[in-house]
Amino acid sequence: MVRRRSSIARARFALLAGALVLVALLAAAALRGDGPEPGVQVVPTPPGDQDAGEPIPDPFAYDADDEEALVRRAAAGTSHILYARSPGGAAATAERVARWRPRVEAAAREASVDPDLLEALVFLESAGREDAMAGDTEGAVGLTQILAETAVNLLGMHVDVKESEKLTRQLGRAIEEGRNQRAATLIRARKAVDDRYDGVKALAGTARYLTIAQRDLGREDLAFVSYHMGIGNLQDVLADFGDDEASYARVYFDSTPQRHAAAQRRLASFGDDSSTYLWRLEAAREIMRLFREDRPELARLEGLQTRKNSAEEVLHPLDATPQFATPDQLRAAWDDGTIRAFPNEPAVTGLARDGRMGELAEKLGVPAGLYRGLRPEALAMALYIGAQVREFAGTEAPLRVTSTVRDVAYQQLLVRRNREATQAYSLHTTGWAFDVARDYESRRQALAFQFVLDRLQVLDAIAWVREPGAIHITVSADARSLLPLLERLD
Repeated sequence: MVRRRSSIARARFALLAGALVLVALLAAAALRGDGPEPGVQVVPTPPGDQDAGEPIPDPFAYDADDEEALVRRAAAGTSHILYARSPGGAAATAERVARWRPRVEAAAREASVDPDLLEALVFLESAGREDAMAGDTEGAVGLTQILAETAVNLLGMHVDVKESEKLTRQLGRAIEEGRNQRAATLIRARKAVDDRYDGVKALAGTARYLTIAQRDLGREDLAFVSYHMGIGNLQDVLADFGDDEASYARVYFDSTPQRHAAAQRRLASFGDDSSTYLWRLEAAREIMRLFREDRPELARLEGLQTRKNSAEEVLHPLDATPQFATPDQLRAAWDDGTIRAFPNEPAVTGLARDGRMGELAEKLGVPAGLYRGLRPEALAMALYIGAQVREFAGTEAPLRVTSTVRDVAYQQLLVRRNREATQAYSLHTTGWAFDVARDYESRRQALAFQFVLDRLQVLDAIAWVREPGAIHITVSADARSLLPLLERLD
């Protein structure tokens, strides 16, 4: 939504595709002892460990040459919420939004911006509903969710808040009573006193905002970011970053708790998802592209995205992902290297293995160690998370991993005693998922873990969900770029 600086609510706080060959070459060089080139960011090594080998290049660090790939990954990594929360579903929302395309194109020409991004803004802000309303009449309303203050004081729109509020109440009663003709009359009357409810005028107002924002910020991507964050707040972020001409991809992905830390802290301080607004716009843009060009794929993704509280089934669909049905099948996976042991070496990994892991194994007549492993890529991701959190938190206290691989037989036993365990397809039965206990040594460690989770999810490298006692993490197969980290266990 359009926001002025004063309206921001303050609260708490490449890559893989297209770069795998480069990453593999760099990682191989590291393992030969050549080490990465100067300036290449690396995965932190265990403190005081002389046997950790040469530093390994971080495949998730910002690289200007991979910026387009970063943006594509960010669109995929942030798309789950659009599929999960779009009114009527993503396809239905896309259909509503598509009706506005001619008007969107006209407004985009006026503002000299990409019509696909402006269309994505309509998807994200109102789901294509001209009468959308967030809160009261003074708040964000209309097709592009403009605040009353911004509409009047910045965009020159006609907004009579009191009259608009009165008509909105009357309209609500008319709809409840089924008085359709009366409702239609009130809708027209409200548009006459509040331009924000007129989709054409709302788009024109948004075009004026984007024109102003591009003038002040100098870039289209920054103008769209400011639509939610506010121009002044984004200027503060750029000042903290130290480059007011940087792309938003660079600002976002090159800001960590240790690099451009002030910018990262400011981005984290916005409690309304302002920092990921551009990535959600890119996700909406992709949904609209699929709606026009590949509706079967849109339907497939919508089905996968809405089955769970995360995008884990997009990363590993049931029909394309082998499960371990029985202890014998899981044992065979250990024998052929499909599963590798999860170590209990906190000093090396930054991770502690919960002693209760695999505690139901005796009921199946097998050793608990059978359920203490992961696929190599998932294990490498766990090592990456442990190393990053330890570095960012500045503590050697480990995260505690409570669960790794299971077979379906074990999962069925777990369901009987743990109501949080899913009776449906569990990613634990594939070796791609693990859980981390939500008990932290300090707030600093908790915030570091949250940063790493959020960044990896934006990069579509993991999907995660918060459960009552643990964070459930599913790892993308693209984590193969982290496999050199497994050398630290040898």
